Amino acid sequence: MYRGRIAPSPTGYLHVGHAATFWLAYRRARAANGVLVLRNEDLDPQRSRPEFARAMIDDLRWLGIAWQEGPDAGGPFAPYTQRERREIYLDEWKRLRQGGFVYPCSCSRKDLALAAAAPHENDANDDEPVYPGNCRGQRVNAAEPAGYNWRFRVPDGRAVQFTDLHCGPQQFIAGRDFGDFLVWRRDDVPAYQLAVVADDAAMQITEVVRGADLLKSTARQLLLIEALGLRRPEYFHCDLVRDSRGERLAKRHDALSLRELRRRGFTPQQVVAALEQPATLGQAFDRAT
Repeated sequence: MYRGRIAPSPTGYLHVGHAATFWLAYRRARAANGVLVLRNEDLDPQRSRPEFARAMIDDLRWLGIAWQEGPDAGGPFAPYTQRERREIYLDEWKRLRQGGFVYPCSCSRKDLALAAAAPHENDANDDEPVYPGNCRGQRVNAAEPAGYNWRFRVPDGRAVQFTDLHCGPQQFIAGRDFGDFLVWRRDDVPAYQLAVVADDAAMQITEVVRGADLLKSTARQLLLIEALGLRRPEYFHCDLVRDSRGERLAKRHDALSLRELRRRGFTPQQVVAALEQPATLGQAFDRAT
C-alpha cells in the first residue's frame, strides 16, 4: 500500500510554499488510494511552540487536506510527534555507534542551534556546511549521546545516486558535496537527518514528497538507510515556491502564511486553485496581499 506523509515543523505559521508541497503529497496519496500520515516534527526545543502545532493542523484541515494517521488522528505507528519518539532515535543511534558509523565531535559551531531543524528552515545557506573532519579520530566510551555532537562518517568519494520521481537522476559525492553530518546534538537532541530516516522507516512510508531544497539531504539519508539496513522509499522533490522577487518563501513571509490569507478573506477554494499552478503561486499571492 502507498503510504505518504506530510511533516510540518511547528516553528511558525505555514505559508503557501508549505501548502503547495503538502497539497501535492495529499493528491498523490489520494490518487494511489493510499494512506497519508501527518508527523509533527517538533524536535527543535528553542523554536517549536504548541500554538504553531495547533495552528498547522487547523490550517491544513481548513485547506481541505485529510490524513488518516497523525497526532490528532492516532494510528498504528503512534506517537506521531517527534518529541515523544526519543527512544526510537536513541535505538538507531546505538546501532550506528555499534556499527562504527558515527563518532563524537567536540568542535564548536555557531549554527548548532539549528541542527535539529530541517535544512529548509535554516537561514545559513540553507544547508549543513561540509565538515572538515577534525574529530574523525576521536573516541569516547559513551553509552548515551549527550555531551557531544555525533556525526555520521561519510564514505569520501562515493557517489550517492538516486532517481527522483520529479527531478530525475541525482548524484552527490560524499566528502565533496556534503561532509560528515550531524545525527545527534550535544544538548541531547536528535538531529533532523536521523529522526526523519527513523520515522519514515518506522511509519512504513513508501514515498517522500518534499521540496527540491532537500535533494542533498536525501543523499545523506540514503547513507543512513544503508547503514541501518532500512527499506528505501521513493522520493518526489517538488519545485520551490518563490515570491514576486524570486526569493524562496520562508516562515518570515507572514503575508503569505495560510493564517494571514485566511484573515484576509481568502477561501480554501481560492488557495487550492492557486496551488494547482505552483510556478506562479508566490507571485499571485504576493500581488493579492
